Amino acid sequence: MKATRLGAAGLAAALLGALVAGAPATAAPDAASTTTSCVTDPATPKRQFRAMWIASVTNIDWPSKASQTAPDQVARQKAEYLEWLDLAERLNHNAVVVQVRPTADAFWPSPYEPWSEYLTGVRGQDPGWDPLAFLVAESHRRNLEFHAWFNPYRVSMPAPGGAGADLDRLAPGHPARQHPDWTFAYPPAGVAGSRLYYDPGVPEVREFVQTAMMDAVERYDIDGVHFDDYFYPYPSGTYQVPDDATFAAYNRGFTDKADWRRDNINLLIQEMNAKIKAVKPWVKFGVSPFGIWRNASADPNGSDTTGSQSYDIISADTRKWVKEEWIDYVVPQLYWYIGQYPAADYARLVPWWAETVRGTRVQLYIGQADYKSGDPAYGTFWMNPRELSDHLLLNRSYPEVQGNVHFSAVQVRANRLGATDIYASEHYSRPALIPTMSHLPSKPLLMPVVSRSVRQDDGVRLSWRQPADGVGPFGTATSYAIYRFDGVKVAGTCDLADAAHLVDTVRATGDGVQSWVDTTAQPGERYTYYVTALDRLANESPASPPAFVLR
Repeated sequence: MKATRLGAAGLAAALLGALVAGAPATAAPDAASTTTSCVTDPATPKRQFRAMWIASVTNIDWPSKASQTAPDQVARQKAEYLEWLDLAERLNHNAVVVQVRPTADAFWPSPYEPWSEYLTGVRGQDPGWDPLAFLVAESHRRNLEFHAWFNPYRVSMPAPGGAGADLDRLAPGHPARQHPDWTFAYPPAGVAGSRLYYDPGVPEVREFVQTAMMDAVERYDIDGVHFDDYFYPYPSGTYQVPDDATFAAYNRGFTDKADWRRDNINLLIQEMNAKIKAVKPWVKFGVSPFGIWRNASADPNGSDTTGSQSYDIISADTRKWVKEEWIDYVVPQLYWYIGQYPAADYARLVPWWAETVRGTRVQLYIGQADYKSGDPAYGTFWMNPRELSDHLLLNRSYPEVQGNVHFSAVQVRANRLGATDIYASEHYSRPALIPTMSHLPSKPLLMPVVSRSVRQDDGVRLSWRQPADGVGPFGTATSYAIYRFDGVKVAGTCDLADAAHLVDTVRATGDGVQSWVDTTAQPGERYTYYVTALDRLANESPASPPAFVLR
């Protein structure tokens, strides 16, 4: 039945395309197929995850300052976010990773946790609008995936005089104030840098933080859930994490505390993935861990490094999460340069992570240290304006590397030494589609039907319709990709195998009719256009029949 329906729709599209183009109908290239015989340009990959982290904690990126709730102040916060989306578009990014739960708080009206102080400057104060709804809607309007970045266990940040661990400084009614036994201070209260954490070893804590985060998953149209590298706190001096009593009460038969701590985090990751997929199977789950799992000197499966090990210092067994496929993607923070740096050489870690994901369904993106570029405090290697571009060039040697995430937005915009301009021109010169995830549910999409292609004062306008198919998120077009060829061209599959001819992607309007203007089209030039439909996981339909612009 499905084959008959696809065939009829394809025939109708081809006939209509022929009438519009004034040329014989031709078979549309299958843009969704992968053809190993196609020779593609590695500088213009068709699919590559490209994003920047937009951090809210301590107002690093957005909002740049906490404001009160006056309309003009809210308007400024909104405008500021739109400027970040402008930057993402200019750099041909296709996603944003935005921190919406930095310290056991919320950027949405949560029934579980207080409003974030980084919105208004006051813990628990209602800003008078729903930031998360705005963030998601505006990102999707630009056809950018929205990955909601949560910090699972951090409750507070350091305060002057070591007061960051003071429960009384939290918002009234904060769950940590109601359950002080769920928390610990590290370093100890009163010590500089002290902050509060939820105790990962308390079962009620693990359940609560998942519930609080799942509220956003259930209520908002996010594309991904994203954790950073903060699980158990990073060591501070000789202070020990104060969880002896928790271990005694909830050890689950473990006799080694280090193994028990890792299992606590393993349970968080495994359970969170299961809960996300049970509610919205299309929502991706990713983690951005510290870049070293273990050193080879400590574990034969480890990397050729001598730096700190996340397995040991923060109880994060990231390699296990990949091998067990508890996550959909991993973004190791490889914040080191290429060179003879024995603790952690970028050129040694990329192949290790590539080997780690090889044979799994977990996608590998690399976390890039834009914040180090051009800053002499990080050494002479980072004064090379090509360092980051060289990272992306090295990544091409490893097909497992399917993208990059840059830390963070203000550093990307700073463009020190012109480094952002260099890597953008050499690696992000064309748009790119999000990598597909074949293990997540989908159904085939029908090809769009281009109904009009005309030249007008501001460029070439294409109009098309999407044949109705599917119910809900599967088999429904979420966005479209537009390919352009100079002259009159009947494209083959390999012509759509990379992004050399991909000119734009646009969000579906949902009203059945889509229109787009190619403002880069030159007067008097002939062009051939193809349009494909993409579902919310970027699975691509066959291409429409060609639409010709002859004058």
